[in-house]
Amino acid sequence: MQERKQESKDDPSIGELFAELASDTSTLVRQEVALAQAELSRNAARVGKQVGLLAVGGVLGYAALLAIVAAAIMGLAEVIPAWVSALVVGLVFAALAGWLITKALHALKRTEIAPRVTIETLKEDAQWMKDQVG
Repeated sequence: MQERKQESKDDPSIGELFAELASDTSTLVRQEVALAQAELSRNAARVGKQVGLLAVGGVLGYAALLAIVAAAIMGLAEVIPAWVSALVVGLVFAALAGWLITKALHALKRTEIAPRVTIETLKEDAQWMKDQVG
């Protein structure tokens, strides 16, 4: 009889078990939110960099267009070798702009926006909670 009373004192009550589960769940939710914030920040930084490269590529593309237009104007107006110089500069800028834009677009396509790690751990957490309750 005394042994039974000893065992029941050592075993946590249902209320204590639910309190512990609530505390563990609260801690888990806070950790998941922190993980999601870190993952989204990292992904946003990657996207920001690629958008910056797109902007630089766009500006260089615009400069290339202006140089090519200037070359065409100079070529038609004077028909002297000076237009060749402007055309070469325009083509160099156009090639550089094309390279930057292509590189940025490929990198953006590979960038994962969704917080995949957080999604997976949330699934694991849900399963853990089911196991704890069941």
